[in-house]
Amino acid sequence: MASFVCLHICAVPRAAKQALSSLVLLHKLPSSLQPNYCITKAFTFSSASVSIDANKELRSNELVALEYADLNLTDKISQELGHVRIRQHVNPLSSSFSVPASIPDWSEVFRDPTLPLMVDIGCGSGRFLMWLAKQNSDSQNYLGLEIRAKLVKRAGFWVKELALSNIHFIFANASISFKHLVSTYPGPLMLVSILCPDPHFKKRHHKRRVVQKPLVDSILTSLMPGGKVFIQSDVLEVAVDMRKQFDLEPGALQHVDTVDPSVLCDDEGWLMNNPMGIRTEREIHAQFEGAKIYRRLYQKRIH
Repeated sequence: MASFVCLHICAVPRAAKQALSSLVLLHKLPSSLQPNYCITKAFTFSSASVSIDANKELRSNELVALEYADLNLTDKISQELGHVRIRQHVNPLSSSFSVPASIPDWSEVFRDPTLPLMVDIGCGSGRFLMWLAKQNSDSQNYLGLEIRAKLVKRAGFWVKELALSNIHFIFANASISFKHLVSTYPGPLMLVSILCPDPHFKKRHHKRRVVQKPLVDSILTSLMPGGKVFIQSDVLEVAVDMRKQFDLEPGALQHVDTVDPSVLCDDEGWLMNNPMGIRTEREIHAQFEGAKIYRRLYQKRIH
């Protein structure tokens, strides 16, 4: 007889939800449970429960909803914002993205602007950063830089909905604005993440990739001693390109496995596990398609 399992996610601890999401994603539930199973999320999106049935094709957006269930974000967006249609690729070298972003009043956007800061370059929808901000509401601040204005506007709407006072999003071209934004922040820069950036596959478009030497130099200059840089991509070519840029700075950076031998890497030096506690949306989608995620985590040397 086929087994059937129904799980109400709101009653499952966070770690279990993430483990379950990975199991569903990788189709690794025990064989006795594989013929029929569903996941019923008791949290609400547009006042409707979402279910996943193994007899139907799984959708990666349902796995994203599962992973970020703790945020309980609404799909109802303000009338002013309207529907957010995401443009996947933009040209950061366009003149429309060449104007530096305005520097905010940090005391207005953060409750305590002296807390250590994490900057996520290319933050997308912002869910990843919001999840982290919610977990560390009193100890860290989070800044998301995103080149697609509508995503920034929606993220700001969600931040208000969550009543978070340790996170802010800015519409910015990081290649242009990172240094002049971060240099004015009152507290220390403890972490910079660049996660699954636009690959710009065509060779003539490689100059559009976000990780270029000027940005790397700005990150190294701004980062506090002992601060970290986390990079990842589901595209090996892009991951290798980013890795080369940061590996060229051995006097300033060292990979974390040389600092902490307990950090596990594969034979090629890629981190075996995600150190952030939650996957990004792109990470979830990519793993759903069977892609490998290539990660590196660097630490600035303490002289």
